[in-house]
Amino acid sequence: MTDWPHRYLSRITVDERTVICVLTHDPKFDVPLLEVALRTPAAYIGAMGSRRTHDDRLARLREVGLTEDEVARLRSPIGLDLGARTPEETAVAIAAELIQLRWGGSRHAAHRHYRADPSRLSTAGCRADACPARPWRCSARR
Repeated sequence: MTDWPHRYLSRITVDERTVICVLTHDPKFDVPLLEVALRTPAAYIGAMGSRRTHDDRLARLREVGLTEDEVARLRSPIGLDLGARTPEETAVAIAAELIQLRWGGSRHAAHRHYRADPSRLSTAGCRADACPARPWRCSARR
């Protein structure tokens, strides 16, 4: 790509299957790109950044004339809150959010659902002292 991101996006076909992830951290790129993206039928539009950055970004998007409905489509900070610290973990968090939105997941740990329904609980192979779940959530410890 040899053009500004917002110019490029305005030239390509965006439909209800399109996912747009803005990872630049720079309002010079983010705001013009999101201004175009939020007016497309894209299934998902997300942007990287802290909650403070998100609030600033929303104010800038409103200043350039986006409506509240358009701004409400923006998912930011991007990804599920998995406690990610590395770029790789952040990528997993983003992918997890996309999967959750596509298939309608509960956003809760699967392990937690099994504990909530004892008839579905299987602790086969789960040793309480070596359970990968956090100890306070592991049903084998209860």
